[in-house]
Amino acid sequence: MVKLAILWHMHQPNYEDLATGEHILPWVRLHAIKDYWGMVALLDEFPGVHVTFNLVPALVAQVQSYAEDRARDRHLQRGLAPADDLSPDDAASLVANGFHAPYGRMIGAYPRYAELHAMRERRSAFGIDDLRDLQVWHKLAWMDPDLLAEDSRLRDLIEKGSGFTEGDKAMLRAVELDILGRVVPAYRAAAARGQVELSTSPFYHPILPLLCDSDIDQRARPGAPRPRLRFARPDDAREQIERAVVFHEQVFGQRPTGMWPSEGSVSDEALGLMAASGIEWAATDEDILARSIETALPRDSAGHAERADLLYRPYRAGANGPVLLFRDHTLSDRIGFTYQSWGASEAAGDFVERVREAGRRFATSSAGGDATVTVILDGENAWEHFAGGGRPFLRALYGQLQAADDIRCVTMSDAAATPATTLPSVFPGSWICSDFYVWIGHADDHRAWTQLGEAREAFDTAVGATPLARARAYEELLVAEGSDWFWWYGDDHSSDHDRDFDDLFRRHLRNAYTALGIPVPGELYMSNITTGPAAATDHLHLGEFLSPTLDGRESSGLEWMGAAHPSLDGPAGAMHKASDGLVTDVRIGCDASTLFIRLAGDRLARLMASGDAVLAVIVSSPTGRRVEPERLAVDRLVEVAVPFVDLGAGPGDVLTVGVEIRDRSGAELVWMTPGWTLRVPAFGRSEWGV
Repeated sequence: MVKLAILWHMHQPNYEDLATGEHILPWVRLHAIKDYWGMVALLDEFPGVHVTFNLVPALVAQVQSYAEDRARDRHLQRGLAPADDLSPDDAASLVANGFHAPYGRMIGAYPRYAELHAMRERRSAFGIDDLRDLQVWHKLAWMDPDLLAEDSRLRDLIEKGSGFTEGDKAMLRAVELDILGRVVPAYRAAAARGQVELSTSPFYHPILPLLCDSDIDQRARPGAPRPRLRFARPDDAREQIERAVVFHEQVFGQRPTGMWPSEGSVSDEALGLMAASGIEWAATDEDILARSIETALPRDSAGHAERADLLYRPYRAGANGPVLLFRDHTLSDRIGFTYQSWGASEAAGDFVERVREAGRRFATSSAGGDATVTVILDGENAWEHFAGGGRPFLRALYGQLQAADDIRCVTMSDAAATPATTLPSVFPGSWICSDFYVWIGHADDHRAWTQLGEAREAFDTAVGATPLARARAYEELLVAEGSDWFWWYGDDHSSDHDRDFDDLFRRHLRNAYTALGIPVPGELYMSNITTGPAAATDHLHLGEFLSPTLDGRESSGLEWMGAAHPSLDGPAGAMHKASDGLVTDVRIGCDASTLFIRLAGDRLARLMASGDAVLAVIVSSPTGRRVEPERLAVDRLVEVAVPFVDLGAGPGDVLTVGVEIRDRSGAELVWMTPGWTLRVPAFGRSEWGV
């Protein structure tokens, strides 16, 4: 028998400007109507399946605010305003922000929404009816997929397709509020009947080890550059944990037994603080286990763990710390990254068989007995890329698991109840590369940590502020300690909202100074972003026109001279997948009509030459296209040419492009670049026929 513990982590940062009450970005509201209620409601169909949901307190508090119709965000306000009352600026902003969703699954699937998207790409003027239709479709496409199929009100809107009225918008708002109001009660009910365990994270989702001491990063990356000002605030880390525990009990009626520390980030000190707050189990990634026991945990060619005896068991952090469960990185990533392009039944079958194989390997190892397999991943972002919002896959998965007589789905507390092996010390790190690089590795991160530290010192030394003012300032500082602001700094992750995240971080610090009556440092009015698509340059500088020979070789030292040389520190988007050195160098250039890309990497060249990998150029903005280039050469290098027209781009357009590499079948993502922003040349128009 295999004990399978699945934890779905539900998380969004605190988007509210505490000084104005405005929620700057709409993702809590949109994910709430699409995922937060639906994910737990789906389990009603599978009473034999037990799972754990980890709910970040800052997320739950925002859901409650939206459910009570207290929260407001500018996207919501524009969506509710009468279309004929929209100012030109509001109308332009609605068009600019009304398509924040994956094109294939959530825009192109609906003819009218796709038509509106095409109008934006053509820069066509939007009339009043177009704007009203966009107001409806942007929200309708984010609705829970099961409700879209079952709720007659939503089905009628989809069937109508266009020509929506202000009454249609009001009805859709009523549905939105109804779903928002269901979220917290649904989790409370699932926990009460024992099918679901609810765990928590530190209140504002900070990286606890870095709060305790930012120099802990030196353990994971000896000699790495560090912020100018060391940050060491273990009392803040304790406050973030204790607030989470108290809030969770207030909302759900019982104290949480376990905690998914933000981003799986652990250290001995952080785990000690969790234990002191009554946390009985915590979880992190298998790579942390490998570094803690100083033993490699290799995988065979099919991705199965070769040291099942070490991975599939619980451990205890020290003599009195919480029980630790280590996530199976490969199984978790298959849900997060691989299965989105598979058929639902096939993907579920692959997953279940891999769990069985883990159990077989554990049973035949020196450990013997039953395996405890832990799968932990984001419970919201992946489904935007699955057919049917992920519901067909989840139904197939839960159905096969419920029918399996050799697999028992358990909560994390049940998994932690197995006798645990003691770990004298836990290696400090996170679920990404078993270090803290993403949050403190970049110069932009260093600047932000120093700003946070200076604001924290200003709080300590401030005199004359009232207790209420100090409480307001401290709240702002706790929010600014959240992990998300640092996630988007640097060039390893990027989104269309990098500038919003940067502004929110600095805004919270500015609010803290203002509450204390202290002048705000001037640098907090300037962006911290110096790398990535949102850097001050706005786009890659492609230099002079290139005319490379596409032969996969370094034919001339001059053929790529002047090309942009972007960073490859990590992949794009909110979900991270390591490249493992597959690509070591990228060059990007163009002529008046064609984009050229050169990738270097011995393993990549071998994969491409053997036909075991497929390369595509991805345009995430503005067209949302995936193009497999016809002009591609492979030898020691991979050289690619793609006409801008194939990317849906014209002279002067600003594109966000990247490269993805999948296996031969196209099913599994092998590697992905960051998204790079560049401007199509606006001259040489004769080559475009205009």
